[in-house]
Amino acid sequence: MSRVPVLIAGGGTVGLALAVFLGHHGVPSLVVERRSAPSNHPRALGISPRTLEFFREVGLRDAIDEVAVRSTEMWKADARTVAEIDRSQARRYAKPPISSDASPEMPHGHYPQDRLDSALIPAARERGATVEFGVAVTGVEQDADGVSATLSDGRVIGAGYLVGADGARSSVRDALGITTTGPGEIGETNVNILFDADLVGHFGSMPTMVEIRHPDAPGMLLSVGEKRWVRHVGLDAVGDLSAQRCAEAVRVALGADVPVEIISALPWRPTVRMADEFRSGRAFLVGDAARAITPLGAMGLNTGLADAHNLAWKLGMVLAGQAGDRLLDSYHEERHAVAELVTRQAGLRWENPRLHWDPAAVAERAAVGMWNSPVVTMAYRYDSSAVIDPVVDVPSTEDVAASLDGAPGSRLPHSWVDGTSVSTLDLVESRFAVLTGPGGAHWAAAAREIGLKAVRLDGDWASSANVDHDGALLVRPDGFIAWRAPGSADPATLRKAFAAVTGR
Repeated sequence: MSRVPVLIAGGGTVGLALAVFLGHHGVPSLVVERRSAPSNHPRALGISPRTLEFFREVGLRDAIDEVAVRSTEMWKADARTVAEIDRSQARRYAKPPISSDASPEMPHGHYPQDRLDSALIPAARERGATVEFGVAVTGVEQDADGVSATLSDGRVIGAGYLVGADGARSSVRDALGITTTGPGEIGETNVNILFDADLVGHFGSMPTMVEIRHPDAPGMLLSVGEKRWVRHVGLDAVGDLSAQRCAEAVRVALGADVPVEIISALPWRPTVRMADEFRSGRAFLVGDAARAITPLGAMGLNTGLADAHNLAWKLGMVLAGQAGDRLLDSYHEERHAVAELVTRQAGLRWENPRLHWDPAAVAERAAVGMWNSPVVTMAYRYDSSAVIDPVVDVPSTEDVAASLDGAPGSRLPHSWVDGTSVSTLDLVESRFAVLTGPGGAHWAAAAREIGLKAVRLDGDWASSANVDHDGALLVRPDGFIAWRAPGSADPATLRKAFAAVTGR
């Protein structure tokens, strides 16, 4: 029986990203995907600045930038058909605003999952992963020493750890006996029609997204490539899914006789379901296997990629003998709570879509408990054994920068260092680091004594991060603040804090 450090069941975007993140931390993995080839369907499109920070960290910034779709304008329209779009309303339907002060990364378009996968597959392999298609996990057994997984081709693979990244109908989750909470499939069945058409050449300016209001076939039209589009429409409007019926549904949305080439059609139905446990012994769930949510707001993919980023460094430290098993418990503690937040916020958008898109609807969002979208994807906080004295409540549900305030449990505030292209986030370098105020030489010395990176920063940054002049922050490899040390504290407490956070 062959053995790997980590077996990843599911070679979609989240599973591939996990393989990349693990490889970045020196952990090789085996990824098995039941489909015979990568999916050609774009699926999710929106990537948050926080997700782009993950790719920046592992050296994929340029590769991800290259797969962005920039052929259409980043605005949303609402019309009976494309031919009837009022382009004077483009500003009104702009994307939710994101402060450039909050992150070193900003989206340069949108990012269909099939394009992301095309960048992640070679990146995973370059970082030591083996990626196989046409293979599924069919059975799972585990004990205190590892996991034994039976594959659909008859092989039995031993692994130190198993990660289920195999979607909303996860077979790994079922094999582990993990129960779920939530209504499951909701709403009507829709069809995702992927097609090619020169809409810009025919109509001129085209938005990224069009809410189609035609009574015969209402739904969405999304740009997913230079001349490639997706039409989301109810199954009843398409019928037998033939190329002819799909083309008719597309032309109804266009309101014009434009040449259309149907690539494929994929039925889907919104699903709301969350696993009650994200960890079972040596097995973990990430992405839709852990929780599936309604699609408005592009929170599902971003949350799944954050799952992978959170888990990768923890597995890396435990496999390297640098942390105890308790650190792995913090994966469930942190990501399950975030999943509950995101599920709630996605549900509110499903019920109140206008409030998601309207930047001015601050009071209305507050009245229903809806957070501004960038705050959901960037300013969530962790309350776990891997954070000391966490500050759970965000200062603002509208302003991202205000909520990234240096509190334990929050992501380290971004600031450019000495006017360069280096962000404070870059200083962490995927390891535990101590960032100190101008008078924090004693903290820097204490950090180096236990093998941690130490950086002293100027007063402006320390003030924005609420760090005392002679205080410090203990920052985790994922950029989250594990502990805030006041200037009056004994530097010897750093060793205790590091041991507590890493579960040693």
